Amino acid sequence: MKGHRAPRDSELRRQAIVRLATTTGLTNVEELSAQFGVTASTIRRDLAQLEGAGALARTYGGAMALVAHPEASLRQRVGEEFEAKRSIARWAARRIGAGETVLLDAGTTTGALAHELRHGPELTVVTAGMTALQELASADGVTVECLGGHLRPRSQSFIGPLAETALERRTFDRVFLGADGVTAEDGICEADIRQTRLKELMTRRSDRVYLLVHAAKIGRRPFHAWAPMPPKWTLVTDDSATDADLDPFRAKGIDVVVTDENGDDISGRRG
Repeated sequence: MKGHRAPRDSELRRQAIVRLATTTGLTNVEELSAQFGVTASTIRRDLAQLEGAGALARTYGGAMALVAHPEASLRQRVGEEFEAKRSIARWAARRIGAGETVLLDAGTTTGALAHELRHGPELTVVTAGMTALQELASADGVTVECLGGHLRPRSQSFIGPLAETALERRTFDRVFLGADGVTAEDGICEADIRQTRLKELMTRRSDRVYLLVHAAKIGRRPFHAWAPMPPKWTLVTDDSATDADLDPFRAKGIDVVVTDENGDDISGRRG
């Protein structure tokens, strides 16, 4: 009976190199050569193969992980913190008036907001995300427009020059953003610098900017791509966020909204 082929030493070594690059952020040819007991030329061949496979990015003298942490797909994130996302979306939906033109970022929380808008007032929704498009495809009274561009499968979002060009020709009553992480110092964190570029442009197209994130994303730095936020914006999160999480934002003059399960703002009732 045939069994499974055991991984070769070279395969195991390459897997270990990827793990090291993911946890440390950077690998060095000489250090890897000493660690694995092989020549520097062997390590360079490993790095070339891993780069070709899209597992690493080559640098002078070594390589680095493409992202600091594995990025979950949109499908994997749909069920995470479902109730928190719904409460945030309910609050956000109440901010939107009839006849407004709003911009929805890609993501699961903005997708939850799109769901809330299906039976709301007549309005125009422009989006960069497939989730919002699917939610609003058959919504009566909602005019739906897509920014277009290159579809990034992992996040189900449209990015790139075409999306940026379309965005630069519009303004909006309100912009609702999502994020993989957010800090008061650096703004929005994402896996792909093209995403952060688009989000930064989004913040410039409206005077009212809202970031919709559940509490687990506050203070997180999972990746190395960032989008700075404008001086005035609103952070909207759920009631599992602590004052320690939120105080750095308040100290910078950022409006903070904490929602309960009904989508009501309970910020003034805490403490």
